[in-house]
Amino acid sequence: MSSPNSFHYPLENSMRSICFPIGLALLCAQPLLAAAQAPAPLYPELKPSSAQSSSLTLEAAISRAFASNPGLRAAGRDLDIAAGQRAQAGAFPNPELSYLSEGIKKDARTTTVQVNQAVELGGKRGARIALAERERDVASADLATYRSALRADVVTAFFDVLTAQERLLLAHATQELSQKVTGVAARRVIAGKISPVEETRARVAEASTKIELSQAANDLALAKRRLSATWGSSEPMVGPVETPAMPAGVNPTTDELLARLPAAPQIMRSRREIDRQKAQADVERSRRYPDLTVSLGSKRDEQIGQRQTVVGLAIPFPLFDRNQGNLASALRRTDKARDELLAVQNKLSAELAQASLRMNAAASELAILRDEILPGAHSAYEAGTRGFEAGKFSFMEVLDAQRTLFQAKTQYVRALGESHRAAADIERIIGNVEQHGGLTPPQLQNKEMQ
Repeated sequence: MSSPNSFHYPLENSMRSICFPIGLALLCAQPLLAAAQAPAPLYPELKPSSAQSSSLTLEAAISRAFASNPGLRAAGRDLDIAAGQRAQAGAFPNPELSYLSEGIKKDARTTTVQVNQAVELGGKRGARIALAERERDVASADLATYRSALRADVVTAFFDVLTAQERLLLAHATQELSQKVTGVAARRVIAGKISPVEETRARVAEASTKIELSQAANDLALAKRRLSATWGSSEPMVGPVETPAMPAGVNPTTDELLARLPAAPQIMRSRREIDRQKAQADVERSRRYPDLTVSLGSKRDEQIGQRQTVVGLAIPFPLFDRNQGNLASALRRTDKARDELLAVQNKLSAELAQASLRMNAAASELAILRDEILPGAHSAYEAGTRGFEAGKFSFMEVLDAQRTLFQAKTQYVRALGESHRAAADIERIIGNVEQHGGLTPPQLQNKEMQ
């Protein structure tokens, strides 16, 4: 049983599941070999134990991205910025020291020294502090959203590399099989059993496998470059990626996924934005109240030789400017934030439902390919090659069967990659689903074909 707090991508024993077609290809080549050989395993393991030790795991890729991604570091700076704004918001107004001299002659001169202190009214300081805290909440939500998107990007790029690796293995196996078929055709031409045209067709088919092999190698290089870009490197990663262990789990329904949508990072960010705009409106509302200025000083009159204490109060009279325009704008921004929340909810609901359907469709496609199409294509190709050796079938029939088998294998790898991308899209929407519990994409069970 998998932990209810784990999120697994549909790759249970995926290396074996993908290598299964390669095993079929190797089995298909057995009738063509002149010397008797032991049958190839249905589920060949990855070659290297030594290479496996230097391979990159999914957890290591995610950790590396979290540690080195420049965009994530930039998003983290916003928290430091918000902390500075919070500290500034709680500061009191500075006092003001003034000096006034009246008269030029020393005997008739009057000098005044006083300190002026502004006293904020209307809760301005508290409103500023609340706004700074809401801005810190928005920065924290932005960081969580970025981390969720980055994690999904790493997962997508990682499984793209894994899929490209398997496609390259499949291309190698396909080329080897085509070379063996070409060798059999050449020997039958020499024996006079088939036309040289059949050998030409075999060599054309072999050439097409070289093209597929080259494309698979290029796709793997590009996939590795995209993965390394998630941790800020411009150079492609070196070495293979390691297939993660995926215990079986239960696939949640679309309704169950939608029930988790309110906790999605983008939804939480939109809610924090509403709170921030409300706090901004409170700040603008507090500015309608004028501040009081208290003055305390000393005045010396040289003519009479006396010093007098000066006490004063000053307050603006809000006759024309009551900050009504800024307050109206802040209220409308709050309304806009509410509308944006509804828009984000509708957008994410549609995307989440689509990703769930894509994941389920990919799982169904993988099951059909594994249980029906691949065994049938394998049987047809094996029968065709044996019949070709016995002179019962033409080489065109063998090529058609070979093309059908390889197309099925390619479709299997493509469907596996689509299931990973759909699962990553779900995580991109609802966040790190390991914290939500119970979300597990469809799993595949290995099943030997009789």
